[in-house]
Amino acid sequence: MRRSRQLPLAAAAALPLVAELRWRRTGQPPSDRWRRVPVRPREGCLLGVSYRPLQAKALGLVPEAVLRRAVELPFEIVRLGAYWSRLEPRPGAFEPQELDHAMDQVEAAGKQVVLAVGAVKTFGYPEFFVPPHRLTAPIPEGTLVTARSHPELAAAAQDFVGRVVDRYRKRSCICAWQVEHEALDPLGVEHSWRLAREFVTAEVAAVRALDPHRPILMNGFVPTSTAVRLTQAWRTRGQGDSLAAALGLADLVGLDIYPRSAALAAGGHSLYLDGEGLPWNRVPWSRLQRLARTRGQRLVVSEGQAEPWERQTVPPDPAGRVPYSCPPERLILNYNRALGPPGGPPLVFAYLFWGLEYWLRREASGDPSYLAALARLMAES
Repeated sequence: MRRSRQLPLAAAAALPLVAELRWRRTGQPPSDRWRRVPVRPREGCLLGVSYRPLQAKALGLVPEAVLRRAVELPFEIVRLGAYWSRLEPRPGAFEPQELDHAMDQVEAAGKQVVLAVGAVKTFGYPEFFVPPHRLTAPIPEGTLVTARSHPELAAAAQDFVGRVVDRYRKRSCICAWQVEHEALDPLGVEHSWRLAREFVTAEVAAVRALDPHRPILMNGFVPTSTAVRLTQAWRTRGQGDSLAAALGLADLVGLDIYPRSAALAAGGHSLYLDGEGLPWNRVPWSRLQRLARTRGQRLVVSEGQAEPWERQTVPPDPAGRVPYSCPPERLILNYNRALGPPGGPPLVFAYLFWGLEYWLRREASGDPSYLAALARLMAES
């Protein structure tokens, strides 16, 4: 009898996982659905985009040309990254000319800047931008990186963050500083080491000491499927995940939302995790909103999925096909869901689209549909 009871319980526990799986052909025929899906009015929500120079290069684009397009598009916000290894390419060097130029471009266009000051992790693959001369040995897997375990790295990280803030704090275009990227989470799927909360807290303190008036943004990955939620809970056990850190340390809580992603691929098909809209996935989102509101914080979608998440690091650009994880219409649908139902106030203060470089890659390949979907969203929202 005991075994017979366990089987229904196991089946019930597995139901959410099964309901969120999709086995689909990776490359789908293009459609014009992006022309017809409703667009949710933004009602004061600021819109923006992240500029990723390394992603531009990986997609065969010229970063400077991508930046020009970023400031030409009708966004209010552009997120820029202060990549430590690029600003400090060798011992004793500090070469901010590339970032200076990007700041000049965005400022001249009359837009606001969210500046991600790092130091260890910054948005854009591979997320880890510590200069080699600042880390003489690889961080062992499974390590919790603290000021005690890595004192030289901690001191250098605080110094770098302070140096970046000190250089740019007089720029009126900066609307927020971002400290670390998904600060307490392991480094993607490549590494299992994590930054300790006290390591990040010291960086936040360094920023606030130099600029106590501008808000600090910290972001975290929002699980949109049961498999991801369970994995994240296990990998961040002990000190909580990056959203917990953001709720405790930041003024703006950044949400990285990817409703549909590929878990594995075989023979032109992929297995996708897609828990969007299922009732059990609404509870964490509602709790996050409630906590932020209680603490007087504002929510920002720091990464709203607007490009594919397939098995390869660089999103695929198949001729005459669109990846199932994010066809053009999902650029609009993901935005709609994050802002909430029409008629009420937006659930987030700002929404930053993640995918600028991919849209331009598709345009260069003869498919302007992602940019056209964006243009329609901007015109009708």
